[in-house]
Amino acid sequence: MDNAAQRPPSGTQWTIAADGHEAVIVEVGGGVRTYRRDGVDYLDGYAEDEICPGSAGHVLAPWPNRIRDGEYQFAGRSLQLDLTEPARGVAIHGLVNWVPWRLVEESADAVTVGYDLPPTPGYPWPLRLRTRWSVGAGGLRAAHEVTNTGAEDAPFGFSVHPYLRLPGVAVDDAVLRVPARTRLQLDARLLPIGATPVAGTEFDWTSSRPIGAARLDVCFGDVLRDDDGGSAVTLGAPDGTDAVRLWADREFGWWQVFTGDSLTGERHRRSVAVEPMTCPPDAFRSGRDVVKLGPGETWRGAWGVRPGV
Repeated sequence: MDNAAQRPPSGTQWTIAADGHEAVIVEVGGGVRTYRRDGVDYLDGYAEDEICPGSAGHVLAPWPNRIRDGEYQFAGRSLQLDLTEPARGVAIHGLVNWVPWRLVEESADAVTVGYDLPPTPGYPWPLRLRTRWSVGAGGLRAAHEVTNTGAEDAPFGFSVHPYLRLPGVAVDDAVLRVPARTRLQLDARLLPIGATPVAGTEFDWTSSRPIGAARLDVCFGDVLRDDDGGSAVTLGAPDGTDAVRLWADREFGWWQVFTGDSLTGERHRRSVAVEPMTCPPDAFRSGRDVVKLGPGETWRGAWGVRPGV
């Protein structure tokens, strides 16, 4: 086959740019592949000819993280999802991260992409998803809308999976702040079995401090809210000369932080995944913070990345 005729693994690429900020949004998964300011990358993305690694930049819906055994109940039904992480026997990261999203609207500094999720045996509710990605003086912004187009209530959760990086700063040296009072305790399958306060423990990042040797794949809850109801995780350089802030609005009450220790090759511990989530892992089973989206109802949430101190 002629190489010129080959499509990138992530499909069509849409580049948006303004005020020195540039991002590339992709068709497969409808996520963000790269984001930079003045030529400096603040997301650890992936190449155009590469299959998305480690869920980098993916949209995770209609649930984030893992569901134990892929089994859950809702409105009197017992449902079974495909086990998409077989080694742990779980269904992970929803149903829209590997599907082709379509272009809805495009301009120089913004692009809107959409996907209509059909009902399936494991998740028998149709959803219409739309994301408007934009860049400008305030950084990268993603505004999401999810509408239940069916005739019944649907369980719903949402997250995204960007990896933050700072130029020339190793993960061990990066200074982290996570505005959360609790963390989930996990079993060997990375599924929650309890919650505990972080105060006075090695997991307390309510005040900025270096990551050091900490190995994190942790879900934090009971977030400390800003005045607008949202919250933000910050990754900073040890000398205070640079930082990157991932903010999320009031719809997101949980933060997953992952230092990339299980990734292989050059991506091993190269950047920090910071995932704003509307609900914790295994929420379809626990019911905790699951959105019950009624027929015709639309959920809206926004988050973004803001470089600089």
